[in-house]
Amino acid sequence: MDNLDYGIIGNCRSAALVSKTGSIVWCCLPEFDSSSVFARLLDDEKGGSFDLLTTPDYTTTQTYLENTSILITTFHNGTDSFEVLDFMPRYKKTNGASYTPPEIIRYLRPKSGKPKFRVGYNPKLEYALGETITHVKEDFIISLTHTKKFDSLFLYSNFDHNSIVAGEEITLEADGYFVLGYNEKIFNPTLHKISLELERTKMYWLEWNEKTPCYKKYNREIARSAITLKLLNYEKTGAVLAAATTSLPETIGEVRNWDYRFCWIRDASMVIKVISELGHKKMAKNYMDFIIDLIPDKDEKLQIMYGINKEKKLTEEFLDHLSGYQGSKPVRIGNAAFEQRQNDIYGILMDVIHQQFVHFSTDIENGEELWNITKGIVWVVSKHWTEPDKGIWEFRTEERHFTFSKVLCWVAIDKAIKVARILGKDSKAAKWEELEKEIRNDIYAHAWNEEVQAFTQSYGSADLDASVLLMEPYGFIAARDPKYISTVKAIERELSNDGLLYRYKNKDDFGLPSSSFTICTFWFINSLYKIGEREKAERLFERLLSYSNHLGLFSEDIDFKTKRLLGNFPQAYSHLALIETAINLSTTTEEEKVMDAMR
Repeated sequence: MDNLDYGIIGNCRSAALVSKTGSIVWCCLPEFDSSSVFARLLDDEKGGSFDLLTTPDYTTTQTYLENTSILITTFHNGTDSFEVLDFMPRYKKTNGASYTPPEIIRYLRPKSGKPKFRVGYNPKLEYALGETITHVKEDFIISLTHTKKFDSLFLYSNFDHNSIVAGEEITLEADGYFVLGYNEKIFNPTLHKISLELERTKMYWLEWNEKTPCYKKYNREIARSAITLKLLNYEKTGAVLAAATTSLPETIGEVRNWDYRFCWIRDASMVIKVISELGHKKMAKNYMDFIIDLIPDKDEKLQIMYGINKEKKLTEEFLDHLSGYQGSKPVRIGNAAFEQRQNDIYGILMDVIHQQFVHFSTDIENGEELWNITKGIVWVVSKHWTEPDKGIWEFRTEERHFTFSKVLCWVAIDKAIKVARILGKDSKAAKWEELEKEIRNDIYAHAWNEEVQAFTQSYGSADLDASVLLMEPYGFIAARDPKYISTVKAIERELSNDGLLYRYKNKDDFGLPSSSFTICTFWFINSLYKIGEREKAERLFERLLSYSNHLGLFSEDIDFKTKRLLGNFPQAYSHLALIETAINLSTTTEEEKVMDAMR
């Protein structure tokens, strides 16, 4: 069973997935959302990959170089062994600019004996839509396609080029390298230069990770998740991707297959809030610049999502020639959800803006622009909060008065009032307080279901929804409020399946969900902690961590029965929630402080 046993490498320009046997099975160049050059992840036969092949007596182990995004795959057969260090170069140049070329480096080092391997080099450019032809040149290997449109890929190596392309056996007697790049190089690589690239990239990640604070527990998990979120950050614009892949299914063989290589305002804002709390100011600033650039007009409404280069039209297409991940079709590029209306995004964005003023008020940049956006958000919410929408789960055919959307409309006004107070705009704050009370009263009047004894998915509904667990973290209701405790208990009864949560159980546009949405389980664990069930929360958290892949990475979903990972990968949503939960469970309670003092 494939448990999405892949590592992610990247440099905040693009990313690649490497299998635990050392094959690159997914990569888009030159950027995250470009067409794929390797896509075996989505079609074993046609997709293309970059394999390092050994005889069956070799086994592999895989880990990250600690606190970096450099992935180490070790091949060994008891006598002979070698390791492959895969990474995409990223470091600061002498002028302070980031060096993030669209390329992958594979650095091979012999460890013992005389290890042998073959190369399976099979790029399929432009989503494998046409034929890709590979030629051996004097300085490099070039792969070309011009069936649909022209594209090319360059491979440099200190191994014999003909042996690489022919898949002939190579004995690794000294360090070697492959440099796979979108652009032809002006100066050919050398082993010395590649070693420098490795060390510089290593130092970049170690220094970046050093900013992440230490906690009482779970530091390794927090660090890996933080690095993963950073890898999903497109530095050029500040956008944050939902995931690095497209069309990995929520359920094998079904049609819930979406392209996640875009920036959802909700997901990205949640990521930035967590990353800011970890002290990574630059990533937060870049995202705020991204938002400011998206809203040039005072009355322009936000889309729920954008392309990573601020594209507003993300037309959805099917790649029918690809069979899909384990036969799960269709394979999609683009995402039709960009046209949906989801009213919750304003509250989530406003929450991040408020956080920036609270944490960085003395050195916040673009403060006037952010205040302008704050006023614009209040205006949009005041005009539209009473309208139904598609909701956080993006129901494609139906609009309702979703409780989560209403709560986040309240959050938008609540946080806007707080920002106004910070900036001394007391008359604005006073004016907005009436709207805040109106929305809050409306939610209490219509979202609470007396029969179910819980806040439900939407007004007038008896259906439960994991998203309402966020009413407490967003400050709408106190953790020990009887109505919140009752809601948590009702959700546990109805939506928990062996400790994993459904998002909801009512049928949607595609039938009944059959996998757990990973972030919902983290939300549930957080809610148990908040209502005082700490031991249970810790037990469930430890169990959930055990469902990650071999590198501690999570996708979007987990199968209820097999516990295999499903959905796009790695998923920003899952890792931001992991960090939040780990920090909560690492917090010393007042009771523990008393016990520590007595020891």
